Amino acid sequence: MQLGRNEPCWCGSGKKYKNCHLAFDQKIGSIKDQGHVVPSHVMIKTEEQIAGIRESGKINTAILDYVASKIRPGISTQEIDNWVAAKTKEYGAIAAPLNYEGFPKSVCTSINDQVCHGIPSPYDILKSGDIINVDCTTIYNGYYADASRMFLIGNVDPKAKQLVEDVYEAVQIGLREVKPWRFLGDMGSAINEFCKSKGYSVVVEIGGHGCGIDFHEEPWVSYTSKPGTEMLMVPGMSFTIEPMVNMGRHDIYTDADNNWTVYTEDGSLSAQWEIHVVVTEDGAEVLSY
Repeated sequence: MQLGRNEPCWCGSGKKYKNCHLAFDQKIGSIKDQGHVVPSHVMIKTEEQIAGIRESGKINTAILDYVASKIRPGISTQEIDNWVAAKTKEYGAIAAPLNYEGFPKSVCTSINDQVCHGIPSPYDILKSGDIINVDCTTIYNGYYADASRMFLIGNVDPKAKQLVEDVYEAVQIGLREVKPWRFLGDMGSAINEFCKSKGYSVVVEIGGHGCGIDFHEEPWVSYTSKPGTEMLMVPGMSFTIEPMVNMGRHDIYTDADNNWTVYTEDGSLSAQWEIHVVVTEDGAEVLSY
């Protein structure tokens, strides 16, 4: 329903629509009229919501810092889950992955050729040479923050180390493309082109997502997109940047036994870094990393 100019703005600021988001909505409308996909109001976070996500993000980042301080050869991925569960409780927060659509643990731990959604286990012992992604999502006061990091365990093959470093750089390249009134495809394309230049492939089927009020929100974020495509980015949109990059082909499959863990089809290594951002008036703010 179209708001009247003198009605309270949809964002909850208490201001009249004409003095708040009217010009903003008109600009979005003009871009939509050009045939582009644009965000709905529900995808645009208010200042109060962003503040809540920011606080959750601080906890999420602190939990990943704690993992970074303890991870080493000889520990099990179950121990990582125990650390995350304990620190989350200590902060008065909730681990979002636990029981999410049946996921049995508080964190995802994906080793070597596991692309994502690795399930912690006392039988998966980290050894020198492994690379591992630890993916942590925290709920604090009802707000969600999501991020993941790669860790090099012991003495890692130089090519594997380079993969991890290059994927980190790919995320930074993508972050620099997050600007208001540009498109998610600008960011996705920049990441994909960089990864291809290094001889890697980017997973097509799994991407980033909106996040903040729920675990997975719209929009879905591709990292194999083209410039000028996908959804318009506007201030207040909050989503993850998390390309999954394989040393070999982009093809993947899901473990038939647990229906969660995704692997590279050719057995090649895969790496992923994830940051959670919100679009600002002049770029982006990283909420968790």
